[in-house]
Amino acid sequence: MLVESPIPSPGQGEALVRSIYLSVDPYMRGRMNEVGSYAAPVKIGQVMVGGVAGQVVASRDPLLKEGDYVAGEIGWQQYGVAPAAALRKLDPKIAPISTAVGILGMPGMTAYFGLLDICDPKPGETVFVSGAAGAVGGLVGQIAKIKGCRAVGTAGSERKVDYLVSELGFDSAFNYRAVTDYTAKLRELCPNGIDVYFDNVGGAISDAVFGVINAYARISICGQISQYNLEKPEMGRRLLWDLLVKQAKAEGFLVRQFVDRWPEGIKQMGAWLAEGRLKYHEDIERGIENAPRAFIGMLNGKNLGKQLVKIADEVFPHTILSL
Repeated sequence: MLVESPIPSPGQGEALVRSIYLSVDPYMRGRMNEVGSYAAPVKIGQVMVGGVAGQVVASRDPLLKEGDYVAGEIGWQQYGVAPAAALRKLDPKIAPISTAVGILGMPGMTAYFGLLDICDPKPGETVFVSGAAGAVGGLVGQIAKIKGCRAVGTAGSERKVDYLVSELGFDSAFNYRAVTDYTAKLRELCPNGIDVYFDNVGGAISDAVFGVINAYARISICGQISQYNLEKPEMGRRLLWDLLVKQAKAEGFLVRQFVDRWPEGIKQMGAWLAEGRLKYHEDIERGIENAPRAFIGMLNGKNLGKQLVKIADEVFPHTILSL
């Protein structure tokens, strides 16, 4: 439900931000559960967490001034206050501000560090990506190609499969909804086995991948979106034997562990974007009241690329507030 409340005023060292683009991401589903995790759950009645690209309305810190474009954790709200030091200043002349919560933000850094640091792909290797048509997966495959690898992915529709191959340059992809034997399909599309697996999905697809990995394979566990809405955990294969006999490595990660290196990742991703070596797609819903619908649709795989909710225009209204 929507709740109206007074627009807050920034304190010393803070800025008031008018949200323009709200990011909705799979990790938010886990924040709705009353279970132990890497972050505290969002309580009923609290503002839902989320990254925002927006504009400074008022500032009480010399780092930012009125009208500056910024990105930060403002959450599902039209206006929010944050420490100026926690906001990243954006230059809309370099890239659209929406990219700050997409390819040049958390999803982009997830793909960049999750593939390169966790898996260290080598030229000629085969990289398989589950959830490959999402905001992270599509970038993983493209980075793999930049590094000289063969990129194979899976997605949930023929449209997405065509997008991966025709638009993003994946070598091959398949629609997991149209396949019953994942192992056979993986062996068909990855005849030389899988050297690197970037796992966004978990579940039956990941079970099948473990049976096709090569010796010394590296597996980056980014997400388990197929499991987020289950009432009971699925039973699956016991996978440690595969890691043992293949002398392989599986490692889970959180993108925040690389936060000190985000400037490095953003600089490189921005350079590849400017060179035309990376492409991205945004699905944009309009209106903050439609954020739940966009979020549920994203979890059900309805989006192509990055799912955003646009909740304000990018033109700054200088007379919007009197603080």
